[in-house]
Amino acid sequence: MIKKVSLAICILVIVSCAELQQVVNQLPTSTESVLSNETIANGLKEALDLGIEKQVSKLTATDGFYKNELVKILLPEDLQKVDKTLRDIGLGSLADEGLKVLNRAAEDAVSEATPIFVNAVKEMSFADAKNILLGSNDAATTYLETKTNTELYSKFNPVISESFKKVGADKIWSSIITKYNSIPLTNNVNPDLTDYVTEEALSGVYKMIAVEEEEIRTKYSSRTTDVLKKVFALQDKK
Repeated sequence: MIKKVSLAICILVIVSCAELQQVVNQLPTSTESVLSNETIANGLKEALDLGIEKQVSKLTATDGFYKNELVKILLPEDLQKVDKTLRDIGLGSLADEGLKVLNRAAEDAVSEATPIFVNAVKEMSFADAKNILLGSNDAATTYLETKTNTELYSKFNPVISESFKKVGADKIWSSIITKYNSIPLTNNVNPDLTDYVTEEALSGVYKMIAVEEEEIRTKYSSRTTDVLKKVFALQDKK
């Protein structure tokens, strides 16, 4: 009798375990399986849109570059000696103005970036989004840079060239370089400032987007919507 009861219990346990395992198999194994590819992609797009809205727009304001130490455009190496020499001979105010107008030109150009970024974000695939989500803290920014750099350069360059004329940078730098080249015992310089400022402006734009991306990835309080909270919870567990 005892053997029969024991056998019955064993059978019940086996059946119960099998049913329990079936239930477990049907449960989501992680948050990732609960979220659709579309939700993950939307979360990444929202994060990039936030970076563009909050950070890139700041760069278009007066002093957006000039008073932001993260992205302020400094002089290229071959002009640093020009800057020092001008200051040494009492022309520090001219040197300051020369630096300021380079940053003004970058501020002008950045307004061209937003629609290009928006298009790149719209084109993000589900596979792109998942790779970005589980990537490094600047993976989304790197994706955006890969997708937009060439087009942005072609947009920025003529704007910066025109901005040089508008803010008087061409005349100021013509005056600076003429003065420097006339100083005895100096080697003449003739830098391509349009190309230099274009590259620096691009670098500044991506840097500010990366700042916002890292905030969202590392600070829960920066995830300001339910989608951001759910999607970036996945990368917290990677």
